Amino acid sequence: MHPSDAQPVRRPGSARQRAGASGVVPLRRQLSDARRDAIQLFRENRRPDPLLQNLRRAADKALRGLVAICPLPPGAALVAVGGYGRGELYPYSDVDVLILLREAPGEQAAARLEAFVAAMWDLGIEPGHSVRTIEDCRREAAADVTVETALLEARWLAGDRELMPALHAAMAEQRDPRSFFQAKRAEMQQRHARYHDTAYALEPNCKESPGALRDLQVVLWMAQAAGMGMTWTEIARNDGLTAAELRALRRAEQAFKRLRIELHLLAGRREDRLLFDLQPALAEIYGFEATKTRRPSELLMQRYYWAARVVCQLNAILLQTIEERLFPLPLDQFQPIDADFGMIRGRLCLRRDDGFDRNPALILRAFLIMQERSELTGLTAQTLRALWHARRRIDAQFRRNPVNRRQFIQILQQPRGIVHALRRMTMLNILPRYLPVFRRIVGQMQHDLFHAYTVDQHTLMVIRNLRRFTMPEHAQEYPLASQLIAEFEDHWLLYVAALFHDIAKGRGGDHSELGAQEVRRFCRDHGIGGADAELCEFLVRHHLLMSTVAQKRDLSDPAVIAEFTAQVGDERRLTALYLLTVADIRGTSPRVWNSWKGKLLEDLYRLSLTALGSSQPDTGTVLARRRQEAIDEIRRMGLSDEDRDAFWSQLDVAYFLRHEASEIAWHTRHLHRCVNGTEPVVRARVLGQNEALQVLVYTPDREDLFVTICRYFDERRYSVQDARVHTTHHGWALDSFVVLLPEPEEDLRSRASLLEHELADALRNPQAGHPPPEALAWRRPSRRSRVFPIVPTVELQPDEHSASWRLSITAADRPGLLHSLARVFAQHQVDLKMAKIMTLGDRVEDIFIIEGERLEQPRAQLQFERDVLSALDTP
Repeated sequence: MHPSDAQPVRRPGSARQRAGASGVVPLRRQLSDARRDAIQLFRENRRPDPLLQNLRRAADKALRGLVAICPLPPGAALVAVGGYGRGELYPYSDVDVLILLREAPGEQAAARLEAFVAAMWDLGIEPGHSVRTIEDCRREAAADVTVETALLEARWLAGDRELMPALHAAMAEQRDPRSFFQAKRAEMQQRHARYHDTAYALEPNCKESPGALRDLQVVLWMAQAAGMGMTWTEIARNDGLTAAELRALRRAEQAFKRLRIELHLLAGRREDRLLFDLQPALAEIYGFEATKTRRPSELLMQRYYWAARVVCQLNAILLQTIEERLFPLPLDQFQPIDADFGMIRGRLCLRRDDGFDRNPALILRAFLIMQERSELTGLTAQTLRALWHARRRIDAQFRRNPVNRRQFIQILQQPRGIVHALRRMTMLNILPRYLPVFRRIVGQMQHDLFHAYTVDQHTLMVIRNLRRFTMPEHAQEYPLASQLIAEFEDHWLLYVAALFHDIAKGRGGDHSELGAQEVRRFCRDHGIGGADAELCEFLVRHHLLMSTVAQKRDLSDPAVIAEFTAQVGDERRLTALYLLTVADIRGTSPRVWNSWKGKLLEDLYRLSLTALGSSQPDTGTVLARRRQEAIDEIRRMGLSDEDRDAFWSQLDVAYFLRHEASEIAWHTRHLHRCVNGTEPVVRARVLGQNEALQVLVYTPDREDLFVTICRYFDERRYSVQDARVHTTHHGWALDSFVVLLPEPEEDLRSRASLLEHELADALRNPQAGHPPPEALAWRRPSRRSRVFPIVPTVELQPDEHSASWRLSITAADRPGLLHSLARVFAQHQVDLKMAKIMTLGDRVEDIFIIEGERLEQPRAQLQFERDVLSALDTP
């Protein structure tokens, strides 16, 4: 029943006070024994329906026995509702019951009801209960479709039998099948929205997620209300399902029922989520074994996603079928489109039931027509069903047909409906059949700790993001991307690159290189040649390049820009790579993208565009230009050249090479009066779209300075994204950080002021004000990183351009990680010069430029690397 129906009951101290311990205790023992025997039988045969029925029978028997020793009020009936009413009871599900009365209870009846409900708890049953008259049921059902649904499957258990026909008659008289259908469809859409409208989440709910058990139940309730039958078999007899659909539906339903049972038994509680913690154990129960490239849990989840997709497919077909039974399409409004298709009330209609069998080329033609005609809002049930059954017509001959190849490219070239077409084609298993390489990534999980979707769903998200760049309503969200794609000729080629950029995931080997080979073959087969084919292949092969350079390399270094532009080659490739990179990062997870990453990518794009448009300048020219830009900005601030030079005289060339002109001007503005001061100076400013803070620290240098700063950020849960450490000629530290807040905050300027005060105080008193260890319990790594850990890697190499060393690490992210590394640096007397922090969900890929005499000694260097690894591996 609906949670709001439950009436709280204060449980008396013992069963003896209510019904007599001598009666309840044997019933409880019998119920426990029956449950144990039912579960043991399930573990022997793994058949879900007998277990659900046996658990239901055990509960029925126990409740009827309880009524005998703890009677209901005269004229009352005990009624099973919801899933229990349907005859199914999962191991740890609530037992939903309605106590049906002829009239509102008086004081004596209320006391009996309270005693009965409390006795159910003593019996070992967790009841979801309500107490109502038939009139109450009518009123509640009219106000809440959830109550109406629960009563749809009401089943008599004990008490007055005559109330049941009256209840059924009252509900049937009140029920409006059309209103019920519309209400349940709206309810389903809201539920899907809560689960982000995808069946492909990495921790799906096998009961409530799109494509899960609830979707099957909702369609069955709709069909029952529409008079199409009470069971799937009856619905099939009434032409609601074909024989093939009935078989597929039953297989999927049995798979989900078993999975839900296994989850309950494994967790030892009511648990419907496939949590990362449970996936490995579930895979072992199902007998999956690891392959060279996939864990057993990945194979389990891929099986789940395939079942979920079948449910989504059949759900769409059945919803459309039921709707057209309740709201018949007027055949006299048929409008012909061509010899094969027509339109009825905005829906595409196949003119012959066997149209796709007679001419399989019409399969892709249907999607193309949907894109070409904006007045089409969907497909008729007949057309949807025919498309799903026609998927088997897509074979090697179909894929070689020039007509089909041309139509597929036309789908990608259309000005509208691309994402809808590809999603519908995926849901109906048409895209995976047309592109067998895509079929291999359907339901493929990604345990890289930053992708939140399966590979196929991530791919469609990337195409959606690219498509959004072309839409005026999203121009404010993606200003540069929207501007660039508007000027990019044949931007549909970006959809091709997006379709293939992760197509080789899960095979082993370099997925970028393997994907480039696949897209080259696709372009050759589909008539994409010359520079266009080369662009697609370049984008797939190097789709990670721009992200890696922007987040791991020093963009203020002219050599980095020169190296990047040499790889890119020209402006068209640069623009295409920028657009694909932004769409790709934003399609990984809602947690991965932030305005700081956007700024880094935009900076790299603009710097590279300038470099491509002119001869490559040398370092001296870049340095002179940067100094002059900073001078111009400082003069606009009203500072004198004398004040500027007094500060700049303490800085070396490395400082000017590591900072942009705007940063140099910002530093100069705040520090020109403090060159020879005695107190630490901390300043912070807002970056990006109110997400990041840039923090300037100017203080006398000391050995524990970086540790102290990182400890402060750690305690405040700030995530460091970028760090630049510099020491002036007179021994002061001039450090700059970019940090993200743990949660978005509207008034970031106030937070900046607080940070300035607190960090300055922490620098003055480095040993004061640290929270106790128990206050930092939030430091624990995420559940996902614990279950699917990344083996930390450490690589230390001498920097080619200086006496520095380049330390690269990859590890699972956790709060306090940078602070732990800072302590290792201090322990080994290693000085940090620059840090580039690349955080991808629960994964970090960081670069540190460091210096230290001990690094020149092989044994000391080896110990340093071991200590870094230990810091990465220890929460």
